[in-house]
Amino acid sequence: MRKMKKVTALLMAGAMVASMAACGAKQEPAAATTAAQSQESKEETTEAAKSGDTAPEETTGEAKAAKDSYTFGYIAYDNTDIWNEYSSKAFEYAASQADVEVKTIVLDSKNSLEESITAMESLIQQEVDGISIFPISTEQGAQLVKMANEANIPVTIENFAMDIDDPGDYIASVACEYDQIGYAAMKYIAETKPGAKVFFCAGQEGAGVYEKYQEGVDRALADLGDQVEVVATLHGDWLTDKAYNVTTDFISTGQEFDYIFANNGMMAQGCYQALKDADMADIPIVSTGGSPDDYKMLQDGVEAANMTAPVSIQGVQTFKNLYDAVVEGKTPEKFVSLPIVPVSADKLDEFIAWDDYAAAYDYVYGK
Repeated sequence: MRKMKKVTALLMAGAMVASMAACGAKQEPAAATTAAQSQESKEETTEAAKSGDTAPEETTGEAKAAKDSYTFGYIAYDNTDIWNEYSSKAFEYAASQADVEVKTIVLDSKNSLEESITAMESLIQQEVDGISIFPISTEQGAQLVKMANEANIPVTIENFAMDIDDPGDYIASVACEYDQIGYAAMKYIAETKPGAKVFFCAGQEGAGVYEKYQEGVDRALADLGDQVEVVATLHGDWLTDKAYNVTTDFISTGQEFDYIFANNGMMAQGCYQALKDADMADIPIVSTGGSPDDYKMLQDGVEAANMTAPVSIQGVQTFKNLYDAVVEGKTPEKFVSLPIVPVSADKLDEFIAWDDYAAAYDYVYGK
């Protein structure tokens, strides 16, 4: 067993969980999954697995599948958040489909910095072959990456681009890019209804997620000219009740509008109820995320379209990054953006559900 350095937990104030506010919602706790015990022996990780090169590069066939089985750890941010829960399950599903046996150990940080450090210490002690981290923040993610670096265990990142000065040595990351979703929403509206006047029911200010959406919206407005116009932006703070209130207030101003961009599904529900109460339910709503609730709202006509970002694809991709580096000796692309799949209510066959791990696997490995 390799010697592990004692790690002192560095408490980091103000860690934000940006992506979950926009792309996911809380539900009752799901049981954390622990699969398999650690193997008895451990081989040193190849330098290729820790490379920072941006261009994918494949090594010779001799580097592939050096062992009969591998053990991968997964550190969740919080598996009571459905965005994280579906991602972790997709990671496990991808492991079950691998050509070489891959056992998984999934540990839940429960949105705690201290728990995340304990989880990393546990995986290091168990001498796993690789670790995927769903960080609480980029700074906390970097701390865990450096712990893995000291133990010479290759590590991948999901849900963050790790665009900070000193992120540590990690294989690759995959994450949702909110500005691209904002851009896609405006583009969809412009193409569906040229000249549309849009009410933007936005998320909460200050955490950074809404601000990224706004960057994409602004860029789309500049590119698309008079094809689409945002006539007002009010903040529903990711909440159904707040979205209902601000939409009702906006309607009462008498300002003309013929489309709503709701920043997430929960706010789409509030916007729809406000429109319904004002006898304006024919005004279409575009939202984001593609959660199971979004699928139901597309079926029920609450949402006209959704700029889906299937988190199941994120879970499969982070597994693939780790597997390619550790098992096959490849250097994955340093950053992969989670795809945005616009789905309208009349084309639900294009929807990749968050819990459809097989479809996500086919999407990633079928490319």
